[in-house]
Amino acid sequence: MSIVITQKFRLYPTNEQEEKLLFILERCRWLYNKLLSIINECEGIPPKRKMQSMLPKLKEQREELKEVNAKTLQMVVFMLYNNLKVLAELKKKGKKVGKLRYKKYGKFKSFILNQSDFNIIETGSRLDKLYISKVGEVPIRIHRTVEGRIKQVIIKRYGSGEWFALLCVEETETTKKEIKSVIGIDLGIRSFLTDSDGRVIENPRFYERDLERLREEHRKLSRKKRGSNNWLKQLRRLCKVYERIERKRDDFLHKLSRFYVDNYDLIVVEALKVENMKRNHNLSAQISDASWGKFIHYLSYKAASAGKTVVKVSPRGTSEGLSWDDPFRDHTSARRILKRGLEKLGQGLPSEPAERRPLLYVSAYAVVIGQVASMKQEPNLTQ
Repeated sequence: MSIVITQKFRLYPTNEQEEKLLFILERCRWLYNKLLSIINECEGIPPKRKMQSMLPKLKEQREELKEVNAKTLQMVVFMLYNNLKVLAELKKKGKKVGKLRYKKYGKFKSFILNQSDFNIIETGSRLDKLYISKVGEVPIRIHRTVEGRIKQVIIKRYGSGEWFALLCVEETETTKKEIKSVIGIDLGIRSFLTDSDGRVIENPRFYERDLERLREEHRKLSRKKRGSNNWLKQLRRLCKVYERIERKRDDFLHKLSRFYVDNYDLIVVEALKVENMKRNHNLSAQISDASWGKFIHYLSYKAASAGKTVVKVSPRGTSEGLSWDDPFRDHTSARRILKRGLEKLGQGLPSEPAERRPLLYVSAYAVVIGQVASMKQEPNLTQ
């Protein structure tokens, strides 16, 4: 059995290459909107194959499409139908959603390369080369080893103007290892998480820390004439702040999830419905900043690659009967979560400690620099 993971690497196109990349994005945007307009004129949604069969005719009508790789154009059809599928699923769940929107200029951010449309060329220097069909060999910084078969590559332009290649890599799922070490994790807002071994990981609050900077950049943007060159420059500055927050958050989540996968055979977490929890307007910003869903996703695919097991259990009642003032509240919840996970697998709970051990408080900085790995199951720090 195989799994597909996505690895992101920075691209450094020349000015000429960037013009070609932007050209492809704009042609893909035109095709997306054209196909959507055709669908909107139909009584129902026509089969995807019918839309794909229209591509040769559209190429005759618009010669520029011939300058874009044929498989890339086919993937635009796939993207459109995938968006329609997501919209239909939301409607089935009873959510109020409108029709799929047309993509405005600059809002189509990525295109997909398949099979022979790309190739990684090693140079032995800091920057390797990524061959992109119809563009050429674009410098790319591959900062970690790519293991497995690359199924496709997504070329994406971010709001700051930076380009990235997202490599979709197929890896063979490792045989499940024998469960010897186990951990339960209780996710929260006051602390990012508390585990059943007594670690309390600080909530880094990346968005909150940069909130004043974001407000300042938003104020500067509001003073510019919309659509002007100065407005576009300021918009890129604002996007860079958001992207820096996202990179710091992802780095923290990757390193923390790696620690648990490396040190435990079984990891039990709550099956949180994050989108429903965001409906609480008082906590929605903090929940979004914490990115619990992304953390669980990182845990899951890392565990699958390493032969470890992640079990999701119902969060209902894990904090029942616990006082908010109890410093061990989240630790007790984490042990309850672990117990549920073991019961789900038909295993017993490890013996309870004779007395409560002091909690070990771990800063977000310690996670980022990798010191959390040295903090084992016997904490030695108190609150």
